[in-house]
Amino acid sequence: MYSIMRILRFTSELKRQYIWIGIITIFIALLSLVQPLLTKFVIDEITQILSGGEVNIWLIATFAILFFLSDVFQTLLSNISGYIGDTTSVKIQKIMSERYYAQLLRLPQGYFDSELSGKIINRMNRGITQIANYMQILTNNFLQFIFSTVFTLIIVFYFSWQVGLMLLVIYPVFIYMTTRSSGKWQEYQKIINDEQDLASGRFAESINQVKVVKSYLQEKNELALFGKHVSNAVKTTYPQSQYWHKRDVIRRLVLNVIFFAIFGYIFITTAQGVYTIGTMVLLIQYAVQIRIPIFSISYIVDSTQRAIANSKDYFSVMNLEPSVQDVKGAAELRTHDGVVRFEAVDFSYDDAQVLHDITFDLEAHSKVALVGESGEGKTTITNLLMRLYDIQTGTITIDKQDISTVTQASLRQNIGVVFQEAMLFSGTISENIAYGNPGASKTAIKAAARAANAHEFIVKLDDEYDSTIGERGLRLSGGQKQRIAIARAILKDAPILILDEATSSLDSKSERAVQEALEHLMKNRTTLIIAHRLSTIQSADKIITIKNGRIDEIGAPEILSKSGGIYDQLLHLQTASQDETKKRLLQYEISQ
Repeated sequence: MYSIMRILRFTSELKRQYIWIGIITIFIALLSLVQPLLTKFVIDEITQILSGGEVNIWLIATFAILFFLSDVFQTLLSNISGYIGDTTSVKIQKIMSERYYAQLLRLPQGYFDSELSGKIINRMNRGITQIANYMQILTNNFLQFIFSTVFTLIIVFYFSWQVGLMLLVIYPVFIYMTTRSSGKWQEYQKIINDEQDLASGRFAESINQVKVVKSYLQEKNELALFGKHVSNAVKTTYPQSQYWHKRDVIRRLVLNVIFFAIFGYIFITTAQGVYTIGTMVLLIQYAVQIRIPIFSISYIVDSTQRAIANSKDYFSVMNLEPSVQDVKGAAELRTHDGVVRFEAVDFSYDDAQVLHDITFDLEAHSKVALVGESGEGKTTITNLLMRLYDIQTGTITIDKQDISTVTQASLRQNIGVVFQEAMLFSGTISENIAYGNPGASKTAIKAAARAANAHEFIVKLDDEYDSTIGERGLRLSGGQKQRIAIARAILKDAPILILDEATSSLDSKSERAVQEALEHLMKNRTTLIIAHRLSTIQSADKIITIKNGRIDEIGAPEILSKSGGIYDQLLHLQTASQDETKKRLLQYEISQ
């Protein structure tokens, strides 16, 4: 129930709707009590007439009119309450979705490294949908059930404290029996949720990499793996449902016995003359009125359990505190030269140390190439500069400002990034170029595209800059996507550039166009390059080689070409046999 209360607190801006629903529900509950009372008075009046009393037609007609009016008002109010409940449920879904998304965007890169995107999405959909549906049930049904039950018991106690007491006993008995079975049910639900998350995770992976699936003829295997997790969820539903309904049979049989005692008591005491016929009918009607929601409370309890179980994953994400946070009073990063310094930096992923005592400088407007075998930490260094992770020891400064003391937003605003694989979004070319500067004018967007050698192919498209590119830019070639990504970085106009060299997998014509765009982009910027080509390394102002997670050498290309170190070895590979060269260069993710 803590989760439900948290939802109410979470959506406190909807308190006006909750108040209106509560008020309307009270009136509906009161109106539901009117007809049994009117029935009692009508029966007693008719009984008196049949016994020779005076006929009062106007009184009986008044009772009929009141019957009609209570029906009309219940119809109107229940639909008004239903409308408010439905719209409130949708608003809850909107609020919780936006806050979940906002929380995900706050979390550091490390969280996404260990989670499947499909699982993240499934947790949101399952939790929020279930919670929204539950709140709809709660506002449209449960509140009315509570209020009508309380008011009914008050009236029953007024006419017969004995019957009222027997009806009151039902609730603690039923709630106790239900909560006894709740824990086991939620254990089953956790298994179901885990299997559904795995299925959704694999589904998302397969769809995102459908080319790989098709090219390796793995459609059947992927479907089988997906089906395995779905089947496990379905199989777990059988014992879960069986367990729940077995317990429900016991609960209902206990209630059957209690109601048997209640009705038997009413019939016998009426026959003994304790109650009038009208009072007997009133007590029976109220007992039946309580009996209906009591028997349907299993559904409400079931919905409550589902909401609690399915909201656990949602709130587990919402409870996470980002490991990378701005310090209190963090300043804005102010750049003037764009000088970057790593000093004695150590970093570990969990327990595995990746970087040891990393120290180097990036002078203003220089081009620095990172070289090392795959897995040595080149990408980690760029991630640390963007503060996607926090270092364990040491400092990273930009223009003598420790990046741990400035806001993450201002830090990343001053860093442009071009990844090895262009990462674009569905939408138009203009939207993708302006991604880092959404307020940019059409003129500025076109200028950035021209600088990135992209304008020429863009204007040949049917809708030019308004052309949609599909998910991840699938409608564009590799070279076209890279030039759009470079235009995006140009338009951002950040003084520091991280370049995961973007030409290694392109054909020669595309490579020339992209290389020209990169040269324009790097001009007058401090650039850190994860180098994938010997030509790029040779044209750098400085080379930093990494070995075993440590700096091996630092120096200009002409100096390191004679040192006997990694760069010198790479140069000598150009004269080695083709097979040996390819094998060795592949270790360094380098092409000639």
